[in-house]
Formats: sequence, C-alpha cells, structure tokens
Amino acid sequence: MPDPAIRHGQTQPTVVRMPAMRKLTQTALFVLQFVVLGLAIAFVATRLWPERFVNSSPAPAAMPAPAPSSYSAAVQKAGPSVVSIYTQRVVAEQPYRMFTDPTQNRYNGVTLGPARKRLERSLGSGVIVRDDGYVLTNHHVVEGADDIFIGLWDGRITSARVIGVDQETDLAVIKVEGAKLPAAHFAAPEALSAGDVVLAIGNPYGLAQTVTLGIVSATGRNQLSLSRYEDFIQTDAAINPGNSGGALVNANGDLVGINTAQFGTGLGISFAIPAASARRVLDQIVQHGEVIRGWMGAEYAGAPASPAAEGTVQQRGAQIALLLPGGPADNAGLKPGDIVVEFNNQLIGDEGDLRSREAALAPGSKVPERALRVGVEFVTEVELIQRPKTP
Repeated sequence: MPDPAIRHGQTQPTVVRMPAMRKLTQTALFVLQFVVLGLAIAFVATRLWPERFVNSSPAPAAMPAPAPSSYSAAVQKAGPSVVSIYTQRVVAEQPYRMFTDPTQNRYNGVTLGPARKRLERSLGSGVIVRDDGYVLTNHHVVEGADDIFIGLWDGRITSARVIGVDQETDLAVIKVEGAKLPAAHFAAPEALSAGDVVLAIGNPYGLAQTVTLGIVSATGRNQLSLSRYEDFIQTDAAINPGNSGGALVNANGDLVGINTAQFGTGLGISFAIPAASARRVLDQIVQHGEVIRGWMGAEYAGAPASPAAEGTVQQRGAQIALLLPGGPADNAGLKPGDIVVEFNNQLIGDEGDLRSREAALAPGSKVPERALRVGVEFVTEVELIQRPKTP
C-alpha cells in the first residue's frame, strides 16, 4: 500500500539497505588500520629514542612508620634498672649573732657557742649498669655523703658504697650487694640524632620511677661550664631535682645517656652525658679505681675568628692558651697562640673536641698533630702523659 504521506503525482524514493554485518566489518577494518599504524609508530620510536620512554620520575618515598601510641614497652624494659639514691651526711654549722644584713652576719657576727651539727639529706637517681651491682650516677649526687641508700624498683632499700668518682665528667660508680640485678642495656654508639624520641626515668622530688618524654634537641653540646669534659645530649624531656644520675633511654628502652643538669625550670633545656662516655668512665673506675687520661700538657681556648671575603668566619681548631714547661706540647715545639687543627689524623672542631680526643688516648701514645702558627701550617708529634687529678 503506498505511503499516504506521498502526495499524488510524486515518485516514491528508492531506499537501499546495506546488510548490517557488512557495515560492521568495514568499521572494524577502519579502526584496526589505525591501531596497527599506531603500534608500528610506537615500536619505531622506542627503538630510535629509548631514553624518552624510560620512567625517570622518582619512586614514591616510603611512608614513615607511625609513631607508637605508647612507650610502655620501653619503660618496662629500662625502668627496673633505674634506682633512687638517698644520701645523708653530718654537717657542722657555727651559729653567729644575727644581723639583718647577711654579709655583716657572716663577717662581723660574733659566734654564739660551739658549732652545731645537723643531719643533711639529699636525693638523686642512678642506673644499674652491671648485674653484679655496679651503678652509675652523678658525682654531685653522692659527693661528701656519709651514708648512701639505694631504692630498687621492687621497693627494696639497700645500702651502697662508692667505688670511684670522676669529677671532670661529674660521674660516680657505686655498688650495691646483690646478684642478677636488672642492668640497663646500652644503646649502640652514635645511634642517636636530633629529633629522636627519648625518655627520662628517675626520682625527681622523691617520686621514684617518674617518666618524662621528649626529643633529642642536639648532640655534642659543650662550653656549658658544667664539667671539664663536655659532650652533652640536649633534650627537652623534663629533668628536675632528683633526676640527676638517672637514665635517658631511647624509644626501645636502651640507655643513651645519664641525666645530669637542666637550665632553669620549665624551659625544656636539659642535658645528659652520652652513654658511651659514661661507659668508658665506668670501665676505667672498675678496672683502675680512677679514670686515666692522656694529656699534652697544655690548656686550650677557642680559635680566633679569621678574615674572609665577607667579614670574618670562626676558624675550626683549638688555640694553645697555656703550656706546661717541659711538657709534651712544649717538647714538641708548640707555642701559646698556635692553633691545633688536626689531632691523631682527625680534624678538630673546637677546644672541647681536642680536650676529649686527647683524654680518650692512653698515656704514652704518640700522636701526630697539624697546627697553624700565624697562618703557616706545620706538623709535629706529641707523646702524651697522664693528666694529673683535679685537686
């Protein structure tokens, strides 16, 4: 039947229909031609310019391990080795007539009878470093004590005796009687960097087994006038009166330092003696009863600033300030004003660095040195002697 939409007199158009399968085949062949052409071009390009197709972007950095939500395991490991130290001594005081002005009272006052004696008590902390009862603490904790008592982590109280002290590092070794005591585990030397998490464990204000948390602010601090040999760890972990001699441990509970001092109160500036230094003192005191150090027979000061293109720069090294006449440095030809820049084939940072390096060597060691005199370099050799004890 004709289409009613076609008017009378109009010719109906002829519709030619292509089979569906033939049309699909033509389309597929058309697409396939372009795919094959693209693959061919890519193959030729990778052969001619392979470097342009190498992925040069850096591999994504590994995500840091998340910080632990608790350091309980570290405290449980280190805590039993930290002890509370209680000392007492009898001191004599001479009473004076009282003046409002304390200076007048001391120098112009009239004594009122014989000296009075009183019992003075103090407290501190210590760390068991050997299971046969050797304990490290600060010298100032036990200095002048008549009696020393140790509070162990399990609540027991026992007496202790001084084995030896080293005033120049403010360390002391004391001993309690006992076997198989829980000793601290020393961290590997040099295994501490700024930013590492540390825990201070001690007996501040008599509060045994107190734990405070912080980070390492810096290492190698010296020129603080706290002791002759200074190589302190600086931390913001709270250290208060009574913490002296206690443990500074890392996040694994390993001993990294002996807490020693703080600046002010609540300033977040505290200092600890590195465990490696403390261990050297411990070993020498146990073996010799004292610390034996090498010495050049000289005292040192900071190297003066030297001129540079842009103002002045601080020169590395240590300047000879004083010489012992006839001592090793004097015999080696060194003079006051010389600047030691290399000692035992190691560059010297400052006077504290030189002092520590010579002390670490045994008396009798022959050490090469490189120094400057009025800007002119020279080399010499020094045979160390034993440093005399601090009076």
